[in-house]
Amino acid sequence: MSNALVVPPSTAIFEHFTATPLDTVLAEHRAIDPKLKYLSLFQRCAEEVPAYRRFLQSRRINPAEITSYQAFQQLPLMGKADYMQAYPLPERCFGGSLSGADRVAVSSGSTGQPTFWPRSAGYELDVALRFEQVFRDSFLAHQRNTLAIVCFALGNWVGGLFTTSCCWHLARKGYPLMVATPGNNKAEIFRVVRELAPHFEQTVLLGYPPFIKDVIDAGSAEGISWADYKLKLVFAGEVFSEEWRGLIGQRIGSTAPCFDSASLYGTADGGVLGNETPFSIAIRRWLANHPDAARDLFGESRLPTLVQYDPISRFFEMHEDTLVVSGENTVPLLRYHIADKGGLISFDQMWDFLGRYGVKSACDLGLKDDFRLRDLPFVYVFGRADFTVSYYGANIYPENVAVGLEQPDVSAWVTGKFVLETQENEDGDKYLQIAVELAPGVAADDVRKPVIATSIRSQLLRLNSEFANYTPVERQTPLITLHNFASPDYFPAGVKHRYTRK
Repeated sequence: MSNALVVPPSTAIFEHFTATPLDTVLAEHRAIDPKLKYLSLFQRCAEEVPAYRRFLQSRRINPAEITSYQAFQQLPLMGKADYMQAYPLPERCFGGSLSGADRVAVSSGSTGQPTFWPRSAGYELDVALRFEQVFRDSFLAHQRNTLAIVCFALGNWVGGLFTTSCCWHLARKGYPLMVATPGNNKAEIFRVVRELAPHFEQTVLLGYPPFIKDVIDAGSAEGISWADYKLKLVFAGEVFSEEWRGLIGQRIGSTAPCFDSASLYGTADGGVLGNETPFSIAIRRWLANHPDAARDLFGESRLPTLVQYDPISRFFEMHEDTLVVSGENTVPLLRYHIADKGGLISFDQMWDFLGRYGVKSACDLGLKDDFRLRDLPFVYVFGRADFTVSYYGANIYPENVAVGLEQPDVSAWVTGKFVLETQENEDGDKYLQIAVELAPGVAADDVRKPVIATSIRSQLLRLNSEFANYTPVERQTPLITLHNFASPDYFPAGVKHRYTRK
């Protein structure tokens, strides 16, 4: 089995994608029972994926006994440590071989062990549908000549090339779309905008929210009038507030906040799992103005990212307030624990909830009554349930920061305790803030701050490839605040310390 060749997806898959309207595809998906689909995927993986077969054997699970969705729900969760890092990469693929894959993405190497995610172009088509929803439903890109500028980092990292490839799929489908790939190089982005944007009816910037804001602000300072280009925005990798969306909207001349931007919920392992829609944005904006309703719906006062998803493409379950996903890829995911804190809401449940607060129609949310809503369930995401902080799309791990504090020119001053968080200034710019606990008897002074900041920055650049490639150079140096030993604000005595603050 390990030497078996895997036949790449047939041209029929691509022909169906390019020839079938989005409405028809989603209608086809609604006719399929997702529970049966993923039960079938399980049976296929148990037979064709050597690592998964061994994973089940190690837990004394007989695949022949998993014949119902109820039994499927009892299957063990996959994780990075006990599955992805426990078995050789080829054995995690269908047929035990990499021969069916034609591209690869790499997720964070922050722990020193980057994870490789091979895939084939055929498996990108489910993800391309999420881009199609955004470009068609929000931007009307099937009717308008559109310039898409990919501002994610290019290279092995998942964002840039995955986005580029999915946009190319849309162009192949017939969308009047040109794709430019300057990556996260502002000078190149501005050159593309000045040279190409005047020839298109609208321009779309795709990138991490804080970087896109940097691009917009820097472009304005260089004389670019964004409103002239009917700018649209596609985000991924960060939770942001509706106030932040409004601030960005003002700077690009947006007059339709539910239609001029959309955020994608994606991961390197699963691709794009869901996308904001005009409906989900309208709900979120309403919730931002009704905090009691938001707390009722989400259980917290902060607003998560709220997207809709297609359960045939990616199937969600819950485990202890965190998300579990299944999806068919070159490395298939079956009950994969992605460790994001969040929850699920069906389309009908959402309307029932809104109805209890007096929202009876799309018009009550600021949409036109004739706007066509997609009958798709919702997933909401607060972010990683572990101790990472997301910054410019990079997962920043406490372990990376700790190494910076352990360097010889710093370690004598500090205890090693710190609190890592992202903050936002009055202008809406994100920055990385690190509160550092000083050793007993060491006084806080401004001379130590830049030394500590430089040490941490150098270790982040050394250890974390996402940080090095995603974060603009001018945003890489953290803001350091120094606190006396056992300071009650950040380092209270006798309490289990948390190294991150959301």
